[in-house]
Amino acid sequence: MPDKSGVQSVERIFALIEQLAAHPGGASLQQLARDTALAKSTVHRLLSSLVALGYAGQDAVTGHYRLTLKMFELSSGIVDRMDIMGVARLHLERLAQRTGEAVHLVIRDGQDIVYIYKTESGPMRMSSRVGLRSPLYCTGVGKAILATLAPAEVETVWARSCPRKLTGRTVTDLPHLQAQLEEVRANGYAIDDEENELGVRCVAVAIPGADGRAETAFSISGRAPYMTAERIRRIAALALECRTDILADLGIARRSAARE
Repeated sequence: MPDKSGVQSVERIFALIEQLAAHPGGASLQQLARDTALAKSTVHRLLSSLVALGYAGQDAVTGHYRLTLKMFELSSGIVDRMDIMGVARLHLERLAQRTGEAVHLVIRDGQDIVYIYKTESGPMRMSSRVGLRSPLYCTGVGKAILATLAPAEVETVWARSCPRKLTGRTVTDLPHLQAQLEEVRANGYAIDDEENELGVRCVAVAIPGADGRAETAFSISGRAPYMTAERIRRIAALALECRTDILADLGIARRSAARE
């Protein structure tokens, strides 16, 4: 029979870690206790353990706590083992230089996408960051991935999501999303038209596996006034060219051709 106290301790420490991750600049003991709904004494005990193990540190001046790079080392080990990271990085850096915009690489995790790589070439600095989680339904990269899935799986993702208006342009009904996905399949790329963040438009392309389904995608993001329809078409062409190069390096295109 599982030890309930042990499970509870694990749940509490991971809740604390998630709150620390949400405050990269540091957070006070009082703030962490409030955000985790735990007693200050409990949070202090858990923080002491994290500090002792090297996963968290305390600022000597402010007294605030933050995660250390040791936590990043754990997650980066997982990311480094992903073939897509090693193959795509150079291509995405080149794409950022050619477009002068921010380029992101994401991986699907259930109903969400998680940013695993970001590179910026131009003057614009995006609020996004590696590790950020966003819904599939309202992001360009998410819609690019959804467009590679079977209709039944798209409906399952939608049913398990909690669609809500992040901006006035966010799609919150399934038929509208399904119509968008048809456009993505026809065009080969998806667009986030200020649906996730006002003032930002994105062009996104999925990176399908050998079976045609995608678990990863990348996007090019720019300020909405400069992402005109004509510029979006030019950037989309560069993105599709970039995807072709990535798939060739992964050997997926060659494997698919061999089966035909």
